[in-house]
Amino acid sequence: MKRTGSAVWRGGIRDGKGTVSTESGVLDGAQYSFSTRFEDGKGTNPEELLAAAHAGCFSMALSKQLNDAGFTADSINTTAAVRLEKTDAGFSITKVHLDVTARVPGADAAAFETAANNAKAGCPVSRLFNAEITLDAKLEQ
Repeated sequence: MKRTGSAVWRGGIRDGKGTVSTESGVLDGAQYSFSTRFEDGKGTNPEELLAAAHAGCFSMALSKQLNDAGFTADSINTTAAVRLEKTDAGFSITKVHLDVTARVPGADAAAFETAANNAKAGCPVSRLFNAEITLDAKLEQ
């Protein structure tokens, strides 16, 4: 399986502008710039897109872990917060925090915590990052 995304950038780092697109067409010329990445400009940025990808990947991985344990989630709501920091090596993604709340009929807290931790470790996007990944997992009753 191979998926593609593309970007076009025009201009300098501070005054330039770019667009990002995906093969599926879900993103088609979505605007990004220095101000959308490092300030409060309108548009997207690579870290926001990575956060959405990680939240989606983790949610699917958690669904699989729960299924493997004999449970089916009514809902899994995940937010991923990606931290971009200036390090000695330059700007780096240093941390990702996953915050998940799920409604899983019949699951107890221990089974849910095991499934969530397995999903965090096993999600392909988690394995992509060379960063600390933390998790707060809440099972709703």
